Amino acid sequence: MQIPNAKLPNQGTTIFSVMSHLAQRLNALNLSQGFPDFSAPPQLLEDLAQATLAGYNQYPAGDGLLSLREQVSEIFYQRDQTPLDPITDITITAGATIALHSAIQAFVHAGDEVIIFDPSYDSYNPTVLLAQGIPKHITLDAPSFHVDWQRVKDSITAKTRMIIVNTPHNPTGAIWSKEDWQTLIELIQDTNIIVLSDEVYEHILFDKKHHYSALSFAALRDRSLVVGSFGKTFHVTGWKTGYCVGSSDLMKQFRQVYQFACFCGVSPVQIALSKFIEHTPEHITNLASFYQNKRDYVLNGLKDSAFELQATQGTYFQLLDYRNIRPNLSDHEMCQYLAEQYKIVTIPLSAFYKEAPQSLKLLRLCFAKKQTTLEQAVDILNQVK
Repeated sequence: MQIPNAKLPNQGTTIFSVMSHLAQRLNALNLSQGFPDFSAPPQLLEDLAQATLAGYNQYPAGDGLLSLREQVSEIFYQRDQTPLDPITDITITAGATIALHSAIQAFVHAGDEVIIFDPSYDSYNPTVLLAQGIPKHITLDAPSFHVDWQRVKDSITAKTRMIIVNTPHNPTGAIWSKEDWQTLIELIQDTNIIVLSDEVYEHILFDKKHHYSALSFAALRDRSLVVGSFGKTFHVTGWKTGYCVGSSDLMKQFRQVYQFACFCGVSPVQIALSKFIEHTPEHITNLASFYQNKRDYVLNGLKDSAFELQATQGTYFQLLDYRNIRPNLSDHEMCQYLAEQYKIVTIPLSAFYKEAPQSLKLLRLCFAKKQTTLEQAVDILNQVK
């Protein structure tokens, strides 16, 4: 038979898979993909074991375990005074990526335009294309990676259906300020634009900075969906459990799509997370300082290296500027050079762009690693010339 044309003909293997395979082939230190190399909290693992042994191994409710939804509601209320109905406004999902996918599929129709800020998480663009939408990429300029609001204003048209926000921002660690959100509100208040806010690093901000969620602004609550990740928060990325939050009207349409994309999440995982959050609330409270210690170790350890570093404001990623080392190399070539010559693997920042600036000389490093891994990484990177 003749194989039909691909829906994503230009979409190759993700850069994360490519670099992880490179690290494995060269037996190199892998700081590319965003996951911890340390264990989850022991009590959380015990809670999961107890849930499975207690027989919670069948389908949970499609919208997610109610007690876990209630805890998400409480987190939003305590932080932002945002009132959420756990029954109608919150869905527990099988990871954040399927939540993003379902939100885009639910609201983006053929020919609709979706604004994406580059650099961006690599699932946004292909998911918009699968919905037959039109991605419109706006570049965030280094080194601050702040939004140029004039570019946003110029990009909004009658066809704009959605704006995808990511704060704290992967891969740069930039965060949206209260003023950013207020500017967005002014630009879209007379439109039907939906805001899809990817907030999977919501609890990982540094230097006492505050996370402003889309739903913390009353003017955005009827037009915003927020996506979060338990995997990022509790060091269990392989459990693939997240959530989507929004008004009941938006959530109704979200669930119409999600039920056929995934149906439900994993029952014992949701029970374990719910129990752990109830009995160990300090985990979330202490998460920012936990990762700030790791960030600061990297910053202090590399302050005399040949790399230039601007402290990341959030997430567990740090950018390395190598323009003073081998400026003639592209970031892909620099990653290859580091892997082959120094046995350390990072991610080229250009992989997060539709069209990366030619002047880009930045690599992304993940510091969600145990202390011995970070010590090894700092030692290697200080040798790079």
